[in-house]
Amino acid sequence: KSELVSLDDYESRLDRTRVWAREWHFRIGVHHLRGIIDANVAGRQYAELAAACVRALWPFVVVAFGEKHGPPPGRGAVVIAMGSLGAEKLNATSDLDLIVVYDADGVETSEVRRPLATRSYYARLTQALVTAISAPTAEGRLYEVDMRLRPSGRQGPVATALSAFKTYQETEAWTWEHLALTRARVIAGEFDIGVELTAFRSALLGKSRDRSKVLLDVAEMRARLATAKPAGSTLDVKMGPGRLQDVELFAQTGALLEGKAARTLGEQLTSAINVFGLSDEDGSALTRAAGLFWGVQSAARLISKDQLSSDATGASAEAFLLRDLNIETVFALEEEVVKTSETIAAIIDKAIGPLPSAD
Repeated sequence: KSELVSLDDYESRLDRTRVWAREWHFRIGVHHLRGIIDANVAGRQYAELAAACVRALWPFVVVAFGEKHGPPPGRGAVVIAMGSLGAEKLNATSDLDLIVVYDADGVETSEVRRPLATRSYYARLTQALVTAISAPTAEGRLYEVDMRLRPSGRQGPVATALSAFKTYQETEAWTWEHLALTRARVIAGEFDIGVELTAFRSALLGKSRDRSKVLLDVAEMRARLATAKPAGSTLDVKMGPGRLQDVELFAQTGALLEGKAARTLGEQLTSAINVFGLSDEDGSALTRAAGLFWGVQSAARLISKDQLSSDATGASAEAFLLRDLNIETVFALEEEVVKTSETIAAIIDKAIGPLPSAD
């Protein structure tokens, strides 16, 4: 952020952020390729980089927008990281799941000659943030932004009032939305609102829940995902029963049922192991699987934007993948992925309920 202050105009700040992010993104990737860091460290560093970019740009987006439309009405707004960014683990090609929540504090319009209604003001400010991050400039774009995890998804307002956010989460949110909330964290904006939202999140997630309803809802989600997003190639470790997305969903379920505010996959897996009373053997298998799947996913996204396939993997990419995972051959890796996913699917089926048969 200090580098951006010295620049003269808004566009220069957007460009400088892109240059800075690209340099650090490249450095993380090179360190991973050379074995200086592993997939877990790379994932955390990619997430720290993305959060730093959003945190640095947000004040300048607010000021630039305010020059035309006045300062933010009320107390201002915060940017909430959701999904993998909230959980502090991204890969080389991850987009950013974000939500903007504001508190107008009773103020109805901005204070300028041609004021904007508060709701419109924050909606347009949010769009300005998305543009600052995702629009191509002379130095490219930073990240793609996904805001579908906001209340009511695509049908909801782009920016959500604090009071409406709280009411929605307490009275209308579906189980999957509370699962998503387990990974939420404030990364930019007004400190006081961030503190209030963080406390609200912790209190909401800490409430006791109807275990049978949560498990039924999660079982239905797993069934829909298995149908809509089946596994692709053997090395597509994200989709499919017992694979990364399934492990993450199971971990979030554990965190929700235990009433913990933990965000990271490792912490949430600990909750799942406790909540479902898994044996030491099953708990260890689950933890190892998360590491294996993330390792493959992280390496795959670093060497290719396409789905990883053993048939299309070049020699150098194959060597990196095997070295990073400490496995001797691609065939052995494929066998390990299949065996592990079957084991994990059985563990999750036993805890939550089996998926419908393909018949």
